[in-house]
Amino acid sequence: MRIQLITVGKIKEKYLRMGVEDYIQRITPYAKVEVTEITEEKGQEPLSPAEIEQLVTKEGERILRALSSDTYAMALAIQGVAFSSETLANHLNQLATYGRSKVAFIIGGSYGLSKAVLQRADYSLSFSKMTFPHQLMRMLLLEQVYRSFKINRGETYHK
Repeated sequence: MRIQLITVGKIKEKYLRMGVEDYIQRITPYAKVEVTEITEEKGQEPLSPAEIEQLVTKEGERILRALSSDTYAMALAIQGVAFSSETLANHLNQLATYGRSKVAFIIGGSYGLSKAVLQRADYSLSFSKMTFPHQLMRMLLLEQVYRSFKINRGETYHK
């Protein structure tokens, strides 16, 4: 399986970069992981709703260019469907079983994802109704992907 993480922005904090690198290394025996960082649009705060829409649209255009047409895309969005770890593991297993071996997880920036990205996504996944920093979300997502592979192989880790 090939996992692509498409994220808006870079991770600035060293401890988060280390955590992300650790989980990528853990996933490597099970899948190839590629991280695509999209430049985060900046604006003069406070931004109007129209300005926010422009920023998110520009980020969305770059996200869509990073997605190949044969990639199954899962957008992380508060309004998405919440999965248990077991459900995510089963979902990834079903994708692999039925020939969808290229999966992209999309994490938006501070203002979320554009409508175009959400429409392109095959699925919208929610980790919580709460808002998390997108840099932290990257590490949380990778941990859950790693946990999914362990669950699917019946290996110890998941409790």
